[in-house]
Amino acid sequence: MAHVAPTSHRRAPRTSHRGHRSADGPVQITSWLGLTLAFVVGLILTAQSHVGVHAAGVTLLVMLVPITIGVFVAAFRQGIGSWKAALGTAAALAFTLLKFFF
Repeated sequence: MAHVAPTSHRRAPRTSHRGHRSADGPVQITSWLGLTLAFVVGLILTAQSHVGVHAAGVTLLVMLVPITIGVFVAAFRQGIGSWKAALGTAAALAFTLLKFFF
């Protein structure tokens, strides 16, 4: 017969935290700088002539666009943090989008 824990020892069911606004604070400068660095690396990779390396750069940049937009949305909800770093990331995002569309 399997052992079943008594009711008094069972954990309470976890409540859902959907829609709960996190109080983590503003976006950290390292997040902005990391995104900017990733854009620079992606742009360097796309400038390479090797097909696989170029494809890796394009893949990286395509994945970074929605992530960066999500970080900006979170930044407007919780706080930008460093305006200079956010502007650098915005410039990298704009440059990347302009490069792909024009």
